[in-house]
Amino acid sequence: MKFWKKSKSFIQNLFTNMDTDELEPMDMLAYITEELQGRYKAAKDVAAQAQVFQDFLRRWEADSALDVLRKQNYKIQKDLDWFNVSQPLTLEGLRGKLVVLDFFTYCCINCMHILPELNALEKLYPIDRGLVVVGVHSPKFENEKDAANILSAAQRYGIEHPIVNDPRMTLWRAIGIRCWPTLMVLAPSGAPLLMLMGEGHALFLERFTEQALRFFAQKQELKDFTLPLKPSLDLLPASKLRFPAKIARSEEGNFAVADAGNNRILVFKPNGDVLQKIGSGVAGLADGDLETCRFNCPQGVVFLNKDTLIVADTENHAIRQVTLSCKSVETLAGTGQQGHDRLGGKIGPLQQISSPWDVAVFRTRDMDMSFHLDEQNVPEKTIIIISMAGTHQIWGYFPEGMIWWKFKKFEPRTCVSVIGNGMEENRNNSYPQNAAFAQPSGLAMAKNFLYIADSESSSIRKASMVDGKVLAVVGGDRNPQNLFAFGDVDGKQYAAKLQHPLGLTYNHINGKVYVADTYNHKLKVIDVDASTIETLAIKQHNDDTKLQQFNEPAGLCFDTTGQYMLVSDTNNHQILRVNMQTLKAEPINLNFQKANNSDETVTDGPLRSGLELLKSLPLKRCKQLSLQVSISLDDQLKFTTDAPQKWSLNSANTALKSLNTKGSLDDGKFVLQLQRLDELNADVPKENIKLDLSLSLCDAKSCLLKRFSLVLNDDGDTVTGNSLTAEECIVQVHITPNGVRLC
Repeated sequence: MKFWKKSKSFIQNLFTNMDTDELEPMDMLAYITEELQGRYKAAKDVAAQAQVFQDFLRRWEADSALDVLRKQNYKIQKDLDWFNVSQPLTLEGLRGKLVVLDFFTYCCINCMHILPELNALEKLYPIDRGLVVVGVHSPKFENEKDAANILSAAQRYGIEHPIVNDPRMTLWRAIGIRCWPTLMVLAPSGAPLLMLMGEGHALFLERFTEQALRFFAQKQELKDFTLPLKPSLDLLPASKLRFPAKIARSEEGNFAVADAGNNRILVFKPNGDVLQKIGSGVAGLADGDLETCRFNCPQGVVFLNKDTLIVADTENHAIRQVTLSCKSVETLAGTGQQGHDRLGGKIGPLQQISSPWDVAVFRTRDMDMSFHLDEQNVPEKTIIIISMAGTHQIWGYFPEGMIWWKFKKFEPRTCVSVIGNGMEENRNNSYPQNAAFAQPSGLAMAKNFLYIADSESSSIRKASMVDGKVLAVVGGDRNPQNLFAFGDVDGKQYAAKLQHPLGLTYNHINGKVYVADTYNHKLKVIDVDASTIETLAIKQHNDDTKLQQFNEPAGLCFDTTGQYMLVSDTNNHQILRVNMQTLKAEPINLNFQKANNSDETVTDGPLRSGLELLKSLPLKRCKQLSLQVSISLDDQLKFTTDAPQKWSLNSANTALKSLNTKGSLDDGKFVLQLQRLDELNADVPKENIKLDLSLSLCDAKSCLLKRFSLVLNDDGDTVTGNSLTAEECIVQVHITPNGVRLC
């Protein structure tokens, strides 16, 4: 069936009893986008999907009922703050490019999720090919209106495309945007083509962009011009700490901090001497020794014991374990790819999870009494509690397996949702699976209660570790769907107001919970018995008359005495020590001389996905290239049964194209068919093709994840005479428990 019928326009069919002149343009745009997505999903293969997009674009230009869309003329208000460019942009000045407007707010976890997708899209279709991505920051919280905070967010999340700060949301309201995130695609004429709401549109948008650029290039509507780009990342120097997140204390009194911006973990003494630097500093997912392992913006840390550290590796969507005595890192849960599962239950390395933000440790008796004659001496078992910000839930990782609430059995090494239904709400309930959270981002274990910083509802809540009952503590609103009840008000329960709190800690000395009220740039204390909260007047250590100026603090932790609280002053890139008697704060100067390696400077290269293997192939000489990738395993390893064995194409090559951009391995193999789009030219620069592989493997004792990239570059031969019509190549990779190599 055609997208538009010849006898009657698509919009007229839709709105039979309505004058199309009275329709809101965004209603039209939302509907034609939804219909296009339906046609796309129904298409049998990539070629059919391409035809769906081409039909859509032709009829989008021809259908007179869509004149109201083609006449839209959006403008960005003047005199706004811009980032990643040396001068402001205008939508008029972007005419001649396919433009993707990303309406986002930097606190939103769903907005964070699509940033890697946009980054991949920009690399696949750079500006010189006709695509421009512009972030339109449309803030939810008052704190997010501040330009300095947006600059910090752009640096923290590695955003390199232009961003405009629209603090009054003028463009949002002029267009009629309804939710964060929303992607609006504009044609080279400036007219709206699509409106994609929420996340999960990466492949659809990639394939639409390919066809749209081809369509508008054939019509000669694309223009060749550059933008005055000036990435804000260049303004951020390498440092000992970069956007530090959560802090944890060991039994011995040492501390660990998630040095998120440097993609590593630091273990240090109370005096600031750094004992261990964990992670190479390059973003990626790689297990191994402390110097070569890789993290990607880790946020949460907790000591399981004095020798073992658990890490919420947020942008890797993984839970990692660091064994200090063995100087090794391994992945406990997560595949490295964002998941959308709200139930869980698989063995950890096979279970996809979504943006774990903090971790805590809870120990309790196993409810299975069948093997214990003495009920008074039942050993405790460990549960790693995870604030799963991406699915708005609390999850558990069960290292040993056990029977817990309502005598439910949890198998060893499984990762499972334990509290929350996944709806984004501030809903308390006596039944854990009926409760709902809104981006839980901080945890503090206090006896039999888990305290939770529920950031998007701006509230602190608690869950009983006896039965999972969820209760309000302070902040938020009685209406569970009201996620805009924020402010800066001390008080009791719902009368108190906070603004996007991220950090919590429990003081075992006085039994109080302390809060990093992040977007209010304050520290506060909760009387848990009275459910009241008050602000702490923290002063500078060298001046009693001045209050300490925090900047989005995100992590808190007490020392063994309970007299000193350590604070991750995130956007100030420092750790502070607060004397709880004098309420004075002083910075902790980290000393790296005793660390496991002495280099203090962190460098970040282009590699963001782990190990790279380089292979030269005749890319420039072939019109067609059939590439077979074959994976062989060491005798100790095997492919995990029924587990995903995935590959995906991540290429910046403008001359070669593959219709299949991702897939699964069959018996350790897959075939990639590449075809040249352009005529061969000796002056065409060399360009690489990058394949990302994610394999689930097992040995005799455990399952593990192997991620690496296969980078194919040209073999260097010049183009002379007749080129090869086709060539077949085989690339063989061998994997051992200790590494990956080309054969």
